[in-house]
Amino acid sequence: MYFTKMHGAGNDYVFVNCLKQSVADPSGAARYISDRHFGVGSDGLVLILPSDKADFRMRMFNPDGSEAEMCGNAIRCVGKYVYDNGLTQSKIVAVETLAGIKTLDLEVENGKVVLVKVDMGEPALEPQKIPVKSEKSIFISEPVDIDGKEYRVTCVSMGNPHAVTYVDDVDGFPLEAVGPRMETNELFPARINAEFVEVIDSGTLKMRVWERGTGETLACGTGACAVLVASALNGISGREARIMLRGGDLFIKWSEEDNRVYMTGPAVKVFDGEIDI
Repeated sequence: MYFTKMHGAGNDYVFVNCLKQSVADPSGAARYISDRHFGVGSDGLVLILPSDKADFRMRMFNPDGSEAEMCGNAIRCVGKYVYDNGLTQSKIVAVETLAGIKTLDLEVENGKVVLVKVDMGEPALEPQKIPVKSEKSIFISEPVDIDGKEYRVTCVSMGNPHAVTYVDDVDGFPLEAVGPRMETNELFPARINAEFVEVIDSGTLKMRVWERGTGETLACGTGACAVLVASALNGISGREARIMLRGGDLFIKWSEEDNRVYMTGPAVKVFDGEIDI
């Protein structure tokens, strides 16, 4: 199987061009390929496929083999892959995902994509759409008990579920202990991506993320979008901010005009390879 390793702000994936080849068992392939000792090493596997609804279709599988609805960092890399490899000549690319069709605006330098702006769509705030087990109309700064400690959590769906919590020192936060407990809390029937956020100022937020089915990653695009929405709802930030992640910065805007969230960030090719699978 031929593949390309790419990353968006350190969130790295193995991409397979399924316009030219097929992957019979993507869940099994994701588990094998993602292993950083016995495989290629990645935060998951992404298949680039034909679509009858958009220019291309993306499927993303976590290292545990589960399929995710959407990945903001991976979809930027899809945009770079299809443009840099001549699969499209357009700088506006529509990609079908399980979270709907996302439109990419590609910034090109010297014939290669360097930045991608993604229309991530409208955030969903109703608990049943996230999903969260709650009778509230919106889940903002609600208490969640993790091992006897109360965390105030705001939940947002960006096509996949997110729980945002504010902490004083995100670098020192025990993410490895709290993250998996938040992910699998009984409030979240589909599990959840957990973001922990330190407020630098009203326009700068620093986050770490425990991704559902993956663990800690260096960045999460949908998570950064959820953090911006949650911060605006809590009066912590405005509707536009720089989100600092361990792998780099993403720039997020929640538009008042159309209620849609826009994410801008890098996409980087690491290498091409071939693996027997």
